Amino acid sequence: MKQKEQEDELRAQAIFNASVDGIITISSKGIIESINPAASELFGYNPSEVYGKNISMLMPQPHRSQHDEYLVNYKTTRQKKIIGIGREVEGLRKDGTTFPFRLAVSEVKLKSKTIYTGFIHDISDQKRAENALLELTEKLERKVKERTKDLANVIEEAQQVNQKLQEEIARRKEAEFEMQNALKKELELGELKSRFVSMASHEFRTPLTGILSSITLIGKYNSLEQEEKKQKHVRRIQSSVQNLTSILNDFLSLDKLQAGKIICHKAVFDFSKFIEELIEDTNQLKKTGQHIELIQEVRAINFYSDPQLLKNVLLNLFSNAIKYTPENKKIEVIVRRMDNNIVIGVKDEGIGIPKDEQKHLFERFFRAKNASNIQGTGLGLNIVQQYVHLLGGKIGFESEENVGSTFEVTIPFGSINENNKSK
Repeated sequence: MKQKEQEDELRAQAIFNASVDGIITISSKGIIESINPAASELFGYNPSEVYGKNISMLMPQPHRSQHDEYLVNYKTTRQKKIIGIGREVEGLRKDGTTFPFRLAVSEVKLKSKTIYTGFIHDISDQKRAENALLELTEKLERKVKERTKDLANVIEEAQQVNQKLQEEIARRKEAEFEMQNALKKELELGELKSRFVSMASHEFRTPLTGILSSITLIGKYNSLEQEEKKQKHVRRIQSSVQNLTSILNDFLSLDKLQAGKIICHKAVFDFSKFIEELIEDTNQLKKTGQHIELIQEVRAINFYSDPQLLKNVLLNLFSNAIKYTPENKKIEVIVRRMDNNIVIGVKDEGIGIPKDEQKHLFERFFRAKNASNIQGTGLGLNIVQQYVHLLGGKIGFESEENVGSTFEVTIPFGSINENNKSK
């Protein structure tokens, strides 16, 4: 039995001495009782230099001063912090340098006492590898950040270039759009000139021929008895001149509208007086037996608008009603108020507009097929519509062929003072 114990002790001693990890045993008071060669080499001490000394000599601060307190706490509370658990700690070499190691402590209860055995595994190489990996990771992260920043700069530059490119494209599109508009206007102007020449050659010929023939005949009527015939030709000349003036005015108005030269100049004026005087001026254009009836549902209104533009609108509608209405027929002009607008209706008993052609009514140069033998430029209603829009209003109509037409112009009051409420 004693021989076996000796063999076990020799075997344990051999393991103790041959272990590649450090092994140190201490007493319950922390005094070093044994240290194997591997531990001696790790800490740089000869065994004789550490025997009988406190294990804290192998610890850097603050662990050195806390070690004895840790043993006392463990004995008192039995709460394990290293014993039976293991942890990473730092060791202090004889030359003052430190190194990391993995420490596992076991508690061994002998017959006469309790000792603690510490197993020390040097992890310096592992820590160096970890630090090298960490350093490499940080370096890679810095590189990634730098590359990301470079990429962001490239993207930003690309975006700036793209923005400039988009702006240049937009400028070119705008220039192209302006060129197209200019070309369109040029084409429209060319068409207008062509239509004017074609129309003028036809529309001017009739009144000019009439004027020429009337002037020739007037020169032959010298006696007093022929005065009535002379006055008939004078009236014929006046009518022809009015037709020519109307044609020229249409073209001049259209040219000014296209050039943006027509501006709305609003002023306050007496609308009732305005409409009455306008109808009186129009009476001279009436055909035999025609009658213009004014129906005013509102009176004494101080209206705020452009009187000249409104006059042009209504004169055109009145003259159209007279032109396309046969003799001995009635024309009604109805004035009423609707909310904050004044509505002027012009109702005739004329030839009307064919239903299939009504959608073209406000187009330039449009002439209905049933009006081909009546003088006109086909510009009047197009100009009227543009004038109404300049006044901030709207125009609508209802028409039936061979029954008549009603045109309604709605113009907002604007800033006005009413003298009387609607009757």
